[in-house]
Amino acid sequence: MKITELLLTELDQEAVGIRKTLQNIPEGKNDWKPHEKSMPLGNLATIVANIPAWLDMVVNLDEIDINPPGGPKFKPQPWKTRSELLEQFENSLKKGREVLQKTTDDRLLNSKWRMLYAGKLMMEQTRYEAIRQGVLNHMAHHRGQLTVYLRLNQQKVPAIYGPSADEGK
Repeated sequence: MKITELLLTELDQEAVGIRKTLQNIPEGKNDWKPHEKSMPLGNLATIVANIPAWLDMVVNLDEIDINPPGGPKFKPQPWKTRSELLEQFENSLKKGREVLQKTTDDRLLNSKWRMLYAGKLMMEQTRYEAIRQGVLNHMAHHRGQLTVYLRLNQQKVPAIYGPSADEGK
């Protein structure tokens, strides 16, 4: 089996948990955060919804500077309703799937991708490693944070890898 096929399968599996999590996001609380150092709920939900599209950056760009001179170039689309957030996710997932379907295992394994911060190298790794760590693992991490935000806002926490207190299966 090709690596791209394995990654597509994993992306689809993770998408189920993300979708279930985003479906429980409370509306009207985008500025809420559990601590002054925490990210606001709306920003965190936006990141989770848009991470699958990051596959495009990893596969099709050689590097990204997450704090480029002159400020960030990327501004996520704001959302007010849960349906707008879910639409962002579905579009992001579609884009990520298309990118994986069009690339090759050779590109993922035999070409490097770099992440910079203000022009300084933070990491350099194969595109496959960047997908595993910077996209898929990162996606699960932020989704986990988001489930804590759900609990603290009295929202249901979905079952993702096993039962939750709110969903028995």
